[in-house]
Amino acid sequence: MDTPLLAKMVKELILEHDAVTLPGIGIFVAQLMPSTFTDKGYTITPPYRRLSFSQREGVDTLLADLYARSNNVTVETALQILSTFLASLREELISRKTVTLPELGRLRATRENNFFFIADENLDIYPEGFGLEPLSLKTHEETPEEVSSAVAGLATLLSEEPASAEEPDVSAVAASAPGAEPTGDKFPQSSDEGPSGTPRVRRKRRWVLRVLLVLLILAAIFFAAFFAAAAWAPDWLDTLLYSPEELEILRA
Repeated sequence: MDTPLLAKMVKELILEHDAVTLPGIGIFVAQLMPSTFTDKGYTITPPYRRLSFSQREGVDTLLADLYARSNNVTVETALQILSTFLASLREELISRKTVTLPELGRLRATRENNFFFIADENLDIYPEGFGLEPLSLKTHEETPEEVSSAVAGLATLLSEEPASAEEPDVSAVAASAPGAEPTGDKFPQSSDEGPSGTPRVRRKRRWVLRVLLVLLILAAIFFAAFFAAAAWAPDWLDTLLYSPEELEILRA
């Protein structure tokens, strides 16, 4: 019997049970923790099982039963082997103040010989939660450089006029000249149905671009105000984003 085998047995048992007793030392307890808000309420962490340790005596014989089945011995023999090994482990914990259980964590002892447990950072004892990942509620935050670049690009586009805007309509001049011969078109086209290069169409394009520019500027102002509020007054912003019940959870 050694500490790697003990750690392996505890981890195997804790996957199916909520408590595993180490006779003479204490008891491991697994608790299912619900989803919580972190990062000032902007991230939701998935549920998980937390492994802790209590320096109290348990009543189960799960370790002895598993050891007996694995080594084809009686439960009484397994209890005797475990008791001898755990007694030496307790003495080591008191003298060295720490015992490492591989892939499980570390048992520690204070100056007053109160035992506590630090779980391994990669410990996973919740198979039902496989694949669950933290969910971020944050959106992409545009930098001031990105906003300035977008506004400047749209303003440049609006300031550019087509070269044909300054050129006279040759067909109109020819039609108005004295003695001009009629063309094949007996009736002039309506200005609403003219080609895309007519002044009326160009005015419509400029109007649409101006509207888009105003909307972009308003959106930039809104996002700037939102992120400023998130940085300077997160508590006030939380009252807009969450219900009173969710706020109680965040403040718990």
